[in-house]
Amino acid sequence: MKNEYEERLKAEKESFEAYLETRMQEEDPEVQTLWESMRYSLLGGGKRIRALLLIMTGRSLGLAAETLYPFGAALEMIHAYSLIHDDLPAMDNDDWRRGRLTNHKVYGEAGAILAGDGLLNLAYEVVAAELQKDPSVKKINAFACLAAAAGPRGMVAGQSADLAFEGKQASLEDLQYIERHKTGCLLTAPLVMAGLLAGVEEDAAVQLEKAGQAAGRAFQIWDDVLDVEGSFEELGKPLHSDEAKEKATFVSCFGLEKAKAEAIRLSAEAEQALAFLPDEAGEMVRLLIRKLAARKK
Repeated sequence: MKNEYEERLKAEKESFEAYLETRMQEEDPEVQTLWESMRYSLLGGGKRIRALLLIMTGRSLGLAAETLYPFGAALEMIHAYSLIHDDLPAMDNDDWRRGRLTNHKVYGEAGAILAGDGLLNLAYEVVAAELQKDPSVKKINAFACLAAAAGPRGMVAGQSADLAFEGKQASLEDLQYIERHKTGCLLTAPLVMAGLLAGVEEDAAVQLEKAGQAAGRAFQIWDDVLDVEGSFEELGKPLHSDEAKEKATFVSCFGLEKAKAEAIRLSAEAEQALAFLPDEAGEMVRLLIRKLAARKK
């Protein structure tokens, strides 16, 4: 049965990838390089975990692909923009991402900044077009959730805190703040947005948010683990970058084994919170969560 779920997830990802490519068509020769740069980062690989969490949770709650795909595309565009900017010399100064040169190494710093700006705003354009067609309260609430997760109370706050704690001793509370915001917000948002789009009851909404927060922390902690014991071939980027930049991570503060145990615990907590999701789509959501603390990249 697991292989069957894996195949269905693969098929869903391929279908979504095809949709994502349709949102990245631009023929204006005056901005050809800008769109090429945007496509380089958005369409150049990626696990699509955020989009798949939204899509499969939404399917489990009875929603159709045409409702979910635009919001999934917006999530992936925002994620791609965040990686482009995160890799810049002024931020993490990384040269490799997913086994390829980072955007600014190919298109220059100014080109990378503009590509990130373009993807962020295109994400909102895609969702705004959906609201023009159907300005329902459910879709407006999902849009508001997305914007909050990406902004200065969400992911951007986490990135800022991550930079602020470089070279400093961080407490557990500090680390949890960074994990909850830098990575957690854009992994919580897909589950919460699916619930908002489906109009779930309050109890279900609470469980979706709880699962997202636990999954987000597990994902970030496992990222820190892989930075220590992964490989360039699997990760597509150099190892020990957190240590070189003196970043505050769960690994640096509490050790590798405790970090692994915490990521596994949080992943299980998230999976348990999603036990109420019905049918095979719900099981695929739980499978995605289960894989967060078992992945190699």
